Amino acid sequence: MKLTGAQIIMECLKEQDVDTVFGFPGGTVIALYNALYDYPEINHVLTCHEQHAAHAADGYARATGKPGVVFATSGPGATNLVTGIATAYMDSIPMVAITGNVEKKNLGKDSFQEIDITGVTIPITKHNVIVKEISELADAVRDAFYIAQSGRPGPVLVDVPKDITMMEWDYEPQKPREIAHKNAFGKDEIAAAVRAVNESKKPFIVAGGGVIAAGAEKELRELAGKLNAPVTMTLMGLGAFPASEERYTGMIGMHGTKTSALCTSHCDLLIAVGARFSERVTSDRTQFAKQAKVLHIDVDPAEINKNIRADHEVMGNAKDVLKAMLPGIKRKESGEWMEQIRHWKRSYPLDRATRNARFPKKVLQAMQEEAPEGTVFTTEVGQHQMWSAQFLRIEHPRQFISSGGLGTMGFGMGAAIGAAVGTGKQVVNIAGDGSFHMNLQEIVTAVKHKLPVMILVLNNNVLGMVRQWQKLFYDKRYSQTTLNNPTDYVKLAEAFGAYGMDISNERDLRAAFKKAFAHKGPVIVKCDIHEDETVLPMVPGGKPLDDIILDLEK
Repeated sequence: MKLTGAQIIMECLKEQDVDTVFGFPGGTVIALYNALYDYPEINHVLTCHEQHAAHAADGYARATGKPGVVFATSGPGATNLVTGIATAYMDSIPMVAITGNVEKKNLGKDSFQEIDITGVTIPITKHNVIVKEISELADAVRDAFYIAQSGRPGPVLVDVPKDITMMEWDYEPQKPREIAHKNAFGKDEIAAAVRAVNESKKPFIVAGGGVIAAGAEKELRELAGKLNAPVTMTLMGLGAFPASEERYTGMIGMHGTKTSALCTSHCDLLIAVGARFSERVTSDRTQFAKQAKVLHIDVDPAEINKNIRADHEVMGNAKDVLKAMLPGIKRKESGEWMEQIRHWKRSYPLDRATRNARFPKKVLQAMQEEAPEGTVFTTEVGQHQMWSAQFLRIEHPRQFISSGGLGTMGFGMGAAIGAAVGTGKQVVNIAGDGSFHMNLQEIVTAVKHKLPVMILVLNNNVLGMVRQWQKLFYDKRYSQTTLNNPTDYVKLAEAFGAYGMDISNERDLRAAFKKAFAHKGPVIVKCDIHEDETVLPMVPGGKPLDDIILDLEK
């Protein structure tokens, strides 16, 4: 049947079982939005800004496991997506961005709102394409979904000139291609990995976001159980292994736990599953687990030996690799290694807080205690992000959503909207006042859609993480990190149609959060904290993990 290009795009979305699109209309996507009008089964969420539409698509993908979809017009509409696309790219999140562009005859002529968005996004997309022939449109959209989800997930951009969306072409429906894991391992690699694991006396498992992307949580727990081994997680891996498990040692890295740092320095085999050894995890790479053998399991061959030299490597989807390994792994009965772990955990409790961080800890824990079962937590970026990773007990995959690789301030509110739309669950976006002021207009989006989103603002009137570094390493020269924004958060909430609360007393925490969660619709809860609250533990940049700072008071 003959359809316009815009209709073909919508039919391809239906093929891919897309139920939600985030976006903002404009001149070059008018035909696309006109076609959307006839597809009520596809929910469109109109945000206030394209950047947050991209973040919402990202949050939707992280919370549901399905690819997020975002529409934007040409020029500034497309460039406003860039930060959101880069955020998804750094964290390996499946996203499909469909942008409009000027008509083909006007390409390359500096036309109104023309931008070479495929050129702009080459470094931050897994694949991108500008479709100049309507005969290629359907396959381009189908390829986008396949590429975004196969192998190591990531964002894909499809740019469509305006005249292509208005032309007609024959459309034939197709079933989506089965997503390929692109495993590159064979029996020899599995045998070598199993042999290394069985020969180890003190194995230590590091789980990253690749475990969640592959849905390998069950296999990870089985591996830890068979080995009687401790497990740590990167920021992106939180939820891959339950925080309540005895073998959990807390997050690893710059703001990770002392126990995880000690495990890294004392293990004889470090098993990395779906983790890429970023410098925020390893710090000084030359000193990272230098006494241990390293077994690296990852779906992306580019990550193997990129940051840390692997003694054994298995390239493939984490779930498939662990399934292949588990039958050959011998159960370890000796508990000496785990007894050492228990001793470290008693000496250095995982949710330990110095005097300066006790109040943020109490706030976050009181909030989680009152939160409904299955609540999803999103974060902005800064001190509050690290406190959330340290003090919240994340039991399930896709329950903790945060910008790891790019560290995008302003990410959390859009992500919260996407997670709420995608799951229907209560979502709490944990923010600092600096990040909050980057995206506060999206409260309107949450209100319009009556989403169960709480924004918890830990308000210290400063850019806390930068100030912390200025305090520790720059002689307390607090250059441009004091905000003192005069925002009245309760009145702001009311102006946007949300409900606002101000918690000023520690004794009010549980009752206040109970009341906040009872409210139907968006809520802003502002809680003042001291400007010199610090995130500890902390490893100074470039230092070995052993140089971890536990307390500034001694």
